[in-house]
Amino acid sequence: MKMLHVTIRTNRFEEELKFYQEIAELAVTRDMRPMGREMIFLSNGEGETEIEIIGTPEADNAGNEFLSIGFRTQDVEAKREELLEKGLDVSPMVSPGPQVKFFHVTDPAGVRVQFM
Repeated sequence: MKMLHVTIRTNRFEEELKFYQEIAELAVTRDMRPMGREMIFLSNGEGETEIEIIGTPEADNAGNEFLSIGFRTQDVEAKREELLEKGLDVSPMVSPGPQVKFFHVTDPAGVRVQFM
């Protein structure tokens, strides 16, 4: 069995799309907007788990504060500095062990996103 996607429902569709393209560096794999649906899939490569973003006018964070998504990055400290420079509200760096460092930021839909 393989995990296919994580769905985020949001009333801030364009901001959410921009976040995952620019901050998480994901690319659009499927775009349903030409078919009249505010829905898009993004991933970091063919066959990888996707993030599905669905525009939902009544979704005011839609319980997203209980969802967390994690990404591995080449240089977690550089990524944190980059996001700070972009003006995002970034958590302090956490290091529970000598080989583990991570921080969090909240996306426009209220999802907690971890970068390791």
